Amino acid sequence: MTRIFLAICVITSIFSSVACVNKGGNSGGGGQTGDTIKVGVYGDTTGATSSFGLSTKNGIQLAFEEINAAGGVNGKKLEMVFEDDQGTPEKAKTVISKLISQDKVVAVLGEVASSNSLAAAPVAQEAKIPMITPSSTNPKVTEVGDYISRVCFIDPFQGSVMAKFAANTLKAKTAAILGDNSSDYSKGLTQFFEQEFTKLGGKVITKQTYAQKDQDFKAQLTQMRDQKPDVIYVPGYYGEVGIIAKQARELGMNQPLLGGDGWDSPELWKLGGASLKPAYISNHYSADNPAPEIQNFVKAYQAKFQVAPDSLAALAYDSAKVLADAIKRANGTDGAKLKDAINATKDFKGVTGTISLDGTRNAVKSAVVLELNPGASKFEFKETIYPEGMTPPASTSTAANGNTATNTTSNTGTNSATNATK
Repeated sequence: MTRIFLAICVITSIFSSVACVNKGGNSGGGGQTGDTIKVGVYGDTTGATSSFGLSTKNGIQLAFEEINAAGGVNGKKLEMVFEDDQGTPEKAKTVISKLISQDKVVAVLGEVASSNSLAAAPVAQEAKIPMITPSSTNPKVTEVGDYISRVCFIDPFQGSVMAKFAANTLKAKTAAILGDNSSDYSKGLTQFFEQEFTKLGGKVITKQTYAQKDQDFKAQLTQMRDQKPDVIYVPGYYGEVGIIAKQARELGMNQPLLGGDGWDSPELWKLGGASLKPAYISNHYSADNPAPEIQNFVKAYQAKFQVAPDSLAALAYDSAKVLADAIKRANGTDGAKLKDAINATKDFKGVTGTISLDGTRNAVKSAVVLELNPGASKFEFKETIYPEGMTPPASTSTAANGNTATNTTSNTGTNSATNATK
């Protein structure tokens, strides 16, 4: 009888757990208790991309504190339930399952690395819990389903931005690419940079790869040096990029290094130092933008965390504000209604630009090109590039994501794609 009783308990526990996951998405009551609304946040705070996770957590924390200080959402305070996924897809899937089934959150914010978001998104989709990724740029993330959205631009646009900058601004005719073959983010940017650069008349003369956490890149760089490219595109994360820059300069390679938002971390300056010049990246916003809403954010973030906010912090802040706005418009946290409200986001004025989600739940917005100044440990505004279909502001006005523009901004690429991140 004891064994039968234990078996019944186990079966009951399993069914209860499944019921909890389903309840969160269908009833909308799971994470809304009393005067609080629980929101799950997951990211890497102890792994190889821990700088990303910390910035994301801080940005969301600041947004929640501001929202709560202003009265909350529909009279309720937002409560962040954070889980460290240690920067791995396996752990990301585990922690989002916990957030949904055990913590009963009504929505999830995260991740940065696209590989981790791709692992976690199917869990949220199946449970019918809305998930907003602040900064995963691989197109496949939102293709998981209609409960998955993002507030950042995607790789087809980001890759084309740097290709256009290389061809039109730097007048490059040839390029080499050194990408991370273990990263969906890097693979996506490689693909779309090459497509756009070739379309503009340029030629990618060599492509080399590495794996995340590699420390020696001299073999790949030596092959590139012999090809003498005009520019070198390194669509990776800051941990490897800083070392790549140093080793490239040690080999006498003085070409401009180009990258994406995966470079944006205070750790990059420690790793790369003076080697990070000349270098340029595509990014989501410029902290130098004098617009009051951006400077207010920068000052508040610096005051609280004693460090300047990078683009990951700004995107996380925007994702939290977009979620709060959607909860208000949905008049509650019912999963289906909240999902619809998020996906209907239009012309939301964020720190990283005006956010409108398209039919595939991707943000249509401009990008900035930033020049690296290692002497000041600073990313400096260079120009703004707009996606096709978006009308740039007057050339004499302040650019949407940068300082007052003296360069001609342009339209390029597309902000949505059906093919293949951070």
